[in-house]
Amino acid sequence: MPLSKREIRHLLYIEEVEQLHVIFKALLTKMDRCLLKLDASTLKSSGEGELSRTSGSQYLAILKELNEIAKLYQKAGEQFWTLMKLRKTSICGLIVKYAKRTDDHQWLLMHKEVTDFESRRHLAMMMLPEVKEDYEDLFEMLIDRAHLLEESFAYIGRAESESLHGGLFMEFKNEEATGPGVMREWFPLVVEAIFNPENALFLACPNDRRRFYPNPASKVQPRHLEFFNFSGRVIALALMHKVQVGIVLDRVLFLQLAGADIHLEDIRDADPILYSSCKQILDMDAEFIDSDALGLTFVREFEELGSRKVVQLCPNGKNIIVNSKNREEYIKLLIHHRFVTSISEQVSHFARGFSDILLKGSLPSFFFRSLELQDLDWVLYGSDAPICVEDWKEHTDYNGFEETDPQISWFWKVFFFLLSSWFIYYGS
Repeated sequence: MPLSKREIRHLLYIEEVEQLHVIFKALLTKMDRCLLKLDASTLKSSGEGELSRTSGSQYLAILKELNEIAKLYQKAGEQFWTLMKLRKTSICGLIVKYAKRTDDHQWLLMHKEVTDFESRRHLAMMMLPEVKEDYEDLFEMLIDRAHLLEESFAYIGRAESESLHGGLFMEFKNEEATGPGVMREWFPLVVEAIFNPENALFLACPNDRRRFYPNPASKVQPRHLEFFNFSGRVIALALMHKVQVGIVLDRVLFLQLAGADIHLEDIRDADPILYSSCKQILDMDAEFIDSDALGLTFVREFEELGSRKVVQLCPNGKNIIVNSKNREEYIKLLIHHRFVTSISEQVSHFARGFSDILLKGSLPSFFFRSLELQDLDWVLYGSDAPICVEDWKEHTDYNGFEETDPQISWFWKVFFFLLSSWFIYYGS
């Protein structure tokens, strides 16, 4: 019996799909060989063996297409990402050197296991505008140190977001200094003022005073939501200008900005007392907690601005007794109210301000999802690890000079002399 037209088309389609699978496997094997040759030294060198920018970009484009094709076949995705993890060093090198702002990097950022800090940072920073070198493109500010927070808010908080995308140029009133150095001084100062507990916008974590999250009682400050919008802009601008600001965001804020859920382990730094209490409830003997010895119901009692408040965590929560079967749900709702519901407006305005600085099409949630919390810590605060001088030398941009030029050689000789003198004086 002859085949119908539909059956014939179906057979042709199967053949095409099978042929595509053959091409996929062959191309994946070739890419594996190519990536194997691209060790870190090859990618970082500037000699004849270096890939051209076009070739490097094509490698990433081919890998992106292979990722899409892999979704069509069973186990092909596993094969593809196994190869990517195996060639992680080469992948990270390609990203740092050849990834462009105009490319789509979401497929990479969804798989952090094939990236490292440097490559994740590179991809995330490409969601922010490039700082312009032309003075006319910069947003000018003249700040009085005595009124630093208010005047900074007046400039940054009320500016059209597009006007900030070129970068900042600032001066302090009655001071002669101008240029990038002044801006780099201003960032930590204004961030310190924003996150100062006296301003009631953010709370420092008891277990790590560098870490901050929004204060649920920030409404004591009449314009608190405007200031959260301003705060988001300032942090994004600091990232854009590559300036460390001396604070880090706590996990409960970071996760919400990333659009992720908050769990018990995430609140350890923000509220160690609540964390400990919840752990105890979970570890309690079932018979003991079922006896209602704790007297807990699905409500949250807390003090805010001098008054005692009681909030039901679910409908009719005041009449639902916490027992061994529902205690996990109770803790989940308790944490959600404490760290999500109570600061949702503040987080929303912070995210909106951050989004104002991102390039069009980039979402703040995706920016934060693309990073690990430790990545953001390093960018905003830096590392406590000692400086590696050799790494510093390797990543120094000589801006028109060569490493072999006499002036550069003199600089490093003087630097190493001063470093050794400091070590002898302080290290002995």
